[in-house]
Amino acid sequence: MIVEEIMRIDVFALSKDDTIEKAIKLMSEKKIRHLPIIDENRYLVGLVTDRDIRDATPSILFETEKFKEGLQNPIKKIMKTDIITGHPLDLVEEVSAIIYEHRIGCLPILKDNKLVGIVTATDLLRTLVELTGAHQPGSQIEVKVPNRSGMLSEVTKVISNRKANIQSVLVYPDKSDEKYKILVIRVQTMNPFSIIDDLKTAGHQVLWPNHPGKSL
Repeated sequence: MIVEEIMRIDVFALSKDDTIEKAIKLMSEKKIRHLPIIDENRYLVGLVTDRDIRDATPSILFETEKFKEGLQNPIKKIMKTDIITGHPLDLVEEVSAIIYEHRIGCLPILKDNKLVGIVTATDLLRTLVELTGAHQPGSQIEVKVPNRSGMLSEVTKVISNRKANIQSVLVYPDKSDEKYKILVIRVQTMNPFSIIDDLKTAGHQVLWPNHPGKSL
């Protein structure tokens, strides 16, 4: 999946000469936390977050006039200019890694150096939920398998024999033993225990779920 498929294209942005007050109002009205700053050609020149505004906004405990004056400062005084950006054809996994590694909340998306979209951590979380089918009725089955080729095929064949529809599959290493991997399979059934029995009969180790009262 590429960024173009999940990015928001209705991006709210301001210019560097707009006031902090205008930024506060826009972020409040649109319920956004990240505000790209662009020039007249939509070239990205900065980024302002809700945290930047909180850090720069004078306290309401100050004199009223001083508070009002502070809000009239231009955004360019508080905006960040060292911005990490992405491209519409970047892979979603790569963008997720960038946001995770740099601990940032969003990634402006540029094409020909112009702002065309934005991806936030919330967008990535929504995408994960949709890809895994976690928002749909179903059951999750976790199976520990040897780290060798063909194991996913063996497990899904057991599920297929039960005529169960697979909604998503995730594969990740077993942190406790590199010789194994964990298959996380979401199936479209609310009662997965017949599938679990078949998996165990076929010699697979089911980590989750387990029959009530039964051990691994």
